[in-house]
Amino acid sequence: MKITRIETFSVPPRWLLCRVETDEGVVGWGEPVVEGRAATVRTAVGELAELLIGKDPSGIEDHWQVMTKGSFYRGGPVLSSAVAGLDQALWDIAGKRLGVPVHVLLGGPVRDRVRAYSWVGGDTPAHITDQVAAQVEAGFTAVKMNASGRMNRLATVADIDEIVDRATAAREVLGPERDFALDFHGRFHAANARRLLPHLAPLAPMFVEEPILPEYDHLLPALVASSPVPIATGERLFSRQDVLPVLQAGVAVLQPDLSHAGGISEVRRIASLAETFDTLIAPHCPLGPVSLAASLQIAVSVPNFLIQEQSIGIHYNTGADVLSYLADTEVFRFHQGHLLRPTGPGLGIDIDEKAVRAADDSQADWHNPVWRHEDGSFAEW
Repeated sequence: MKITRIETFSVPPRWLLCRVETDEGVVGWGEPVVEGRAATVRTAVGELAELLIGKDPSGIEDHWQVMTKGSFYRGGPVLSSAVAGLDQALWDIAGKRLGVPVHVLLGGPVRDRVRAYSWVGGDTPAHITDQVAAQVEAGFTAVKMNASGRMNRLATVADIDEIVDRATAAREVLGPERDFALDFHGRFHAANARRLLPHLAPLAPMFVEEPILPEYDHLLPALVASSPVPIATGERLFSRQDVLPVLQAGVAVLQPDLSHAGGISEVRRIASLAETFDTLIAPHCPLGPVSLAASLQIAVSVPNFLIQEQSIGIHYNTGADVLSYLADTEVFRFHQGHLLRPTGPGLGIDIDEKAVRAADDSQADWHNPVWRHEDGSFAEW
């Protein structure tokens, strides 16, 4: 079997899909994208395709090594995301070729269902009681919301009260038997996080996510040591080398992204590394169907899995949603807040190729907003 063609498709709302075709008719799908940099990653996939065309797709590890290390300049979100999507597609082909799910090739399942959480609120979350109640009614046992909108460099009393009030409202709806997580989205300075975390502790969030930007991860050891709340991070870390310092800092939950951190091959290794630090894995996935399918293959096969992010109905999804490009949506049907172990070959999904081709380049590339403080200076989104 040889790889004969690699195509990419930029589809709404903000995703890039890739299709890897072989001379025996077996096709694999991947999702190589950096949100807001889809066109850049598309170019990178085209460059990496030159290394794969004409090759046997079964040499997944060797292909991964060459794609990540074959250039003198390595790493970073664009390259690792391009590799991630192609890696997903190669695993998809391997599973389809052998007639088994990818997780069987990774050692087999360790669980039969995958707990998932649903997003509530938007980038500037308002009162969330009704939204949380709707997710409880839908059967979810966990939700996640942004802690704040634009955040002052040092939180005011009003800032803190607003965040705590929303978290309190969520806890009141969820009760003691369900969970919520707060995404700080890198909008906080370390001093802000230290000030706020004790106020949240009585509400027992499952975790707070990215309380500081990844470029300040050298501050994590002190923040983790002082925090009464479990800390999660990792969506902007792309390799074992990147995650090692935050594991050494003692974070409770690591959040590698299957479309950013080198794909199934690297995230499986990241999960194993995290296990040696007694750290749980909660794959980051505010993306599309292939990324979610790849995440589920990891979720069912690694012992230190905690919970799965998924973006069905998330506020970013305008013009299309996760189910829009699937021929059969049953694989992503929720069962009391869980996704069942996928049993189909490869990634376990059937992409509606006609829908993908029709949607290609039908919408301008998505870019995140640029926020500013009241004095006109740049603010973290």
